[in-house]
Amino acid sequence: MNHSPLVRAGALTALASLLSISAHAADHHLRSIPANMVWGYFSADTPPVMRIKGGESVEIDTVSLGGITDENPEKFFLDHGLSLDDPAVKESIAIKKEVKSLGIKGHMMTGPIFIEGAEPGDTLEVRVLDIKSRLPYGMNSGGPGRGGIPDAVPRPYQKYIPLDLTRNVAKFSDTIEVPLKHFQGVMAVAPTADRGKLPSGPPYPDIGGNFDNKHLGKGATIYLPVQVSGALFHVGDPHAAQGNGEVSISAVESANTVTMQFIVRKDLKIKAPMAETPTHYIVMGLDVELSTAMHKAILASIDFLKENKKLDFFDALALSSVAVDFEVTQVVDGTKGIHAMIPKSLFKDGSVASYWYNPNPALTAAK
Repeated sequence: MNHSPLVRAGALTALASLLSISAHAADHHLRSIPANMVWGYFSADTPPVMRIKGGESVEIDTVSLGGITDENPEKFFLDHGLSLDDPAVKESIAIKKEVKSLGIKGHMMTGPIFIEGAEPGDTLEVRVLDIKSRLPYGMNSGGPGRGGIPDAVPRPYQKYIPLDLTRNVAKFSDTIEVPLKHFQGVMAVAPTADRGKLPSGPPYPDIGGNFDNKHLGKGATIYLPVQVSGALFHVGDPHAAQGNGEVSISAVESANTVTMQFIVRKDLKIKAPMAETPTHYIVMGLDVELSTAMHKAILASIDFLKENKKLDFFDALALSSVAVDFEVTQVVDGTKGIHAMIPKSLFKDGSVASYWYNPNPALTAAK
């Protein structure tokens, strides 16, 4: 990459200063109706379902269809006491009935979105302004030959997990509650046309995809290198909670509405996806071998520190060892992931730019 993601062009800085996460209303709403869905793949040939201007925001509905059968999709919701009149239930049933698979195993995604002005070589900056559940349940599943222990799971299973959206917890059992931390597992731009249809199952080291990174929820920023005109952004795989590793092959798979702002960065050139939160910079290593993914994540951390914090190789390696957390993103998507969490609090030289989202405004105001 040639420029720090922390460097904001003047116009973008002015735009960011006008945004308030608590008051921002989305410019557009993209519903999860059958016509707006693509099942299983990223492709430059998929017609966009929405066109927006750079800097605009979109409230995007996403769905997960776990547990819903082809033969009788209504039965799943009735068996769990959910109303068939709920708009999210209606959309899920319609998608199950009307969206046809091309035989490519992957996720149900909303999009793609065409962002005007985005061209190959640019960076698409995606800010997650808000994210919340659309339905009060999630599903977790696994089975033989899948997940992090494919040889040890004796039979397929599916677990229905009610969500208490008032208390913001998943009711795993009568005595176990899991705090909700919503995020989208899949976020990607389209590949170049010569690559055809890329399955959405794995993440990719250029376009993004099925990161399954639990840190990329509300307040996160994802940076994706644009491959085609308009970027053609896809989003899906909504989660309500997940542990690092996602070891069964799934999280609390749910239905989310995510509000995202899309900024075209002409001033930022990157080769691989990266991310940022109020507290950390996040770089990634992806490979079918976990040890190789770790190797790539270490090199990505060193490169980031050299380029953005002006450290030499040895100081960058040393800091990566003593202060950077290398976490297993997931081990179940074919291409495995390691993400490096670089704390912003390490840097006392003024090199940490102001960030658009403050998770603790009351705390800041009290200082």
